[in-house]
Amino acid sequence: MPTPTERLAQCREGREPALVATLSVGHLVLAPGQYLRGYCLLLADPQVDQLATLPEPDQAEFLAVMARVGSVIRTVTGAVRMNYGIYGNLDPFLHAHLWPRFADEAEALRTLPPLSFPAEVREAASVRFSLEAHGPLMEALRAGLRERNIVRS
Repeated sequence: MPTPTERLAQCREGREPALVATLSVGHLVLAPGQYLRGYCLLLADPQVDQLATLPEPDQAEFLAVMARVGSVIRTVTGAVRMNYGIYGNLDPFLHAHLWPRFADEAEALRTLPPLSFPAEVREAASVRFSLEAHGPLMEALRAGLRERNIVRS
């Protein structure tokens, strides 16, 4: 697994296979485990350790872009709601998790925070990111981001 610095470099150079789009605040990538179809990470670029490190206007922009991207993910995936998370405890750099939530989720999982799903759900081979399986989803997300003028030109 690449370090945050390496992953940002891969995004900047167009070498990150899961890169959906480059935005004003960083890069949107599909998460390695698509246990919730459309689960994305918003990676801040330039790299900072946490939201509080950014000047207040940049904090507001990051959060606003995160919300706008969430709206696109919800529309594209048909999710009934979005869950958002900014942690940084394991990977101490600013990144947000964007999880679409669906009406047909298993009852036992429906009210759990997505990172609390059992490992066998989150890490199943059937949900691992691949361009073959997730390319159409990435294209639909890109189109939605372009339509809402969220993609950086």
